[in-house]
Amino acid sequence: MTLTERSFSAVESEFFEYISDIAYATMITVDKKGRPRARILLPIWEVVDGRPVGWLAAYKTPVKSAHLANNPHTTYSYWNPRQNAVFIDSVSRWVEDEPTKRHAWELYRKGSPPGVGYDPRGYWRGGPTDPEYHVLRIEPWRVQVLRGRDLRSRIWTAEDGA
Repeated sequence: MTLTERSFSAVESEFFEYISDIAYATMITVDKKGRPRARILLPIWEVVDGRPVGWLAAYKTPVKSAHLANNPHTTYSYWNPRQNAVFIDSVSRWVEDEPTKRHAWELYRKGSPPGVGYDPRGYWRGGPTDPEYHVLRIEPWRVQVLRGRDLRSRIWTAEDGA
């Protein structure tokens, strides 16, 4: 059974519960020929103005950068053996401003949601101003939360579809 939710708050608790449990996500981008590419990463999440917003600290690799420059639409998926899953269709864009990069850095340090995150200094010794530290802002336009025990699916879609 699939339920459509008008407000993200209707799926928010399960969203954070499953992400806290699973932690790592598969990120899907698409190349210029429309071929998908998957990689395992650790995004962090918060709710801003009633909508989910994700942050991904990452190295700005040539492949990832080329894919996002051509098509910023991305999907992030979480899954565990109990069949609980979260699927996030979004737009992901690099952010360059220092205050935003510091904000993401602190979310990683404190865990957002709790249990998800790490000390980014283990990868970027220069801190949030390290030239190799880059951040993607993830703006979901659709979130599906699937409960494994009965396959109940709940879908939130942004009203503006952005």
